[in-house]
Amino acid sequence: MQQVKYKRTLLKLSGEALMGDSQHIFDKPTIDGILTQIKQLNLLGIKIGIVIGGGNIFRGINGTQFGLKPANADYMGILATVMNGIALKDFLNHIGVKTYLYSAVPIGDIVKGYNRDNMLDKLDVNSVVIFAGGVGHPFFTTDSGAALRAIEMNADLLIKATKVDGVYNVDPKTHTNAQKYTKLSFDEAMHKNLKIMDMAAFDLCRTHKVNIGVCNIFQANALYDMVIGNSQGTLIHV
Repeated sequence: MQQVKYKRTLLKLSGEALMGDSQHIFDKPTIDGILTQIKQLNLLGIKIGIVIGGGNIFRGINGTQFGLKPANADYMGILATVMNGIALKDFLNHIGVKTYLYSAVPIGDIVKGYNRDNMLDKLDVNSVVIFAGGVGHPFFTTDSGAALRAIEMNADLLIKATKVDGVYNVDPKTHTNAQKYTKLSFDEAMHKNLKIMDMAAFDLCRTHKVNIGVCNIFQANALYDMVIGNSQGTLIHV
């Protein structure tokens, strides 16, 4: 077991990741693999926050084609992240990982509103915390929510879990000669105009010195390799 390099980590997990390659909103084998990786980090004593998306249920950007107002479509997407948050909390609790859920949009007795002091207390006793509801407002991506929560939990690494094993100079799906970057500084990533996160989120991480890791969540030990600094993916460092 190698020494942990990043001891406070925010995992940005898309809703689509919970689907795997299936057509259902949840795919059990896929979710089991993700849960195993999160539990592995929790057992190492790493403080873990998770920002969950909602794309497996509803994407706000798709709603406008039916005549939904953009703000309302985004609010529906926000509610989708809350639904995923409720599920992910139960999934983790079921395998013995004590987990708490907070939402930027509290819903009665169902989901507590976000409270930073309370969240930090839960992290200190080695509980996993899930952040749903984005930033609580339309027109902001879950990338922005991830950057904000990473800063608030004093994270030293934000892991963006994707289906791609890092950052490339061009799209590896359409370019066979695409070159993968192992490490980049924030300045290098900006100079190369690489699309890692939305620019507001990227700039927040850069300003507050939160490293960004990009990895393929479906590869075994992807999260573990990230936190020990032996990334299978790409590290954007301060």
